Amino acid sequence: MDVLGVDACGKQGWVGIRLTDGAYAGSLVDPRLERLIERAAEVDMIAVDIPLGLVEKGWRAADLAARALLGMRRSSVFPIAPRMAWQEQDYRAAADRCQELTGNRLSRQAWALRPKLLEARACWLADERIHEVHPEVSFYALAGGVPLAYAKKTWRGQNLRRSLLAEAGFVLPDEIGEADRIPVDDVLERMGSAPTCSSVGST
Repeated sequence: MDVLGVDACGKQGWVGIRLTDGAYAGSLVDPRLERLIERAAEVDMIAVDIPLGLVEKGWRAADLAARALLGMRRSSVFPIAPRMAWQEQDYRAAADRCQELTGNRLSRQAWALRPKLLEARACWLADERIHEVHPEVSFYALAGGVPLAYAKKTWRGQNLRRSLLAEAGFVLPDEIGEADRIPVDDVLERMGSAPTCSSVGST
């Protein structure tokens, strides 16, 4: 199984960590998701940490279930607005639409996802290999069904996540090529996303 774990990474665009039969097989960084996927054209599955499936009204059941599951780490999953909110062209209109469809306004943090969310959805609709995942749910599973005690950006949190990956047989080398310049927590999450599709189960 050849799997690519992918996420948005700020101004640099997108980062991907590739695993082949559970072993680290390289990294990719590209401003455009479509081009990053083209560069890994032969992979069997692509695990993307961004909302893909959208509902018409209310909140997504998957987000609510993940928040309930993660306990103290529930803030890593925020509810995603219905599809029509993302079709608006500015935050105020999107927040109003979200209020109409869910009873709550869209957060600015969520709205900031819009460009990447729409880009990822376009790729998802065109490529059946793409699946939505959430790394914190993956790490919850790797930890035996226990929410992680430390946040991903802390020293202990990063060491814990790397240890969990190593215990499951997913080992990151010290030098990882293109993703060497990507923040550590983003790399660990992409490493956590990739085995989700093949051994943990996608969201």
